[in-house]
Amino acid sequence: MNDRTDNEERILRVWTPIILRTILATAIVILLIGLISMAWQNPGYYVARFHHLQKIGHLQNRESVAALVAASLRGEPRPIMTLGLMVLTLVPLARVAFCFLLFVKERDGIYVAFTAYVLIGLVAGVILGRVG
Repeated sequence: MNDRTDNEERILRVWTPIILRTILATAIVILLIGLISMAWQNPGYYVARFHHLQKIGHLQNRESVAALVAASLRGEPRPIMTLGLMVLTLVPLARVAFCFLLFVKERDGIYVAFTAYVLIGLVAGVILGRVG
């Protein structure tokens, strides 16, 4: 193997778990900040929200990512936890994307096709979950 191939192999095999663990740790920290913030500011929020949901039957609360970030920076617990869940969603997406890159590098056509199919499904699920 030449240096370029060794370097690519190291990036895909060594750095992938490090990046995934970093994303996971970031999501956990954000979620913990949200939980602590909720316990500190409004411990009965989700119980009241659940009772409200029982009365009206549904909740439609769509916010842009910019609005979630702005509300999180103000210290609002629900947007903080929503952002934590969004970051947590990146873990399987990143894992499948790294596998896709590995299979493309190895020129393994059948695995490239299957991984591309899964990746498209995950991305479509995230987009449809955000839109629909």
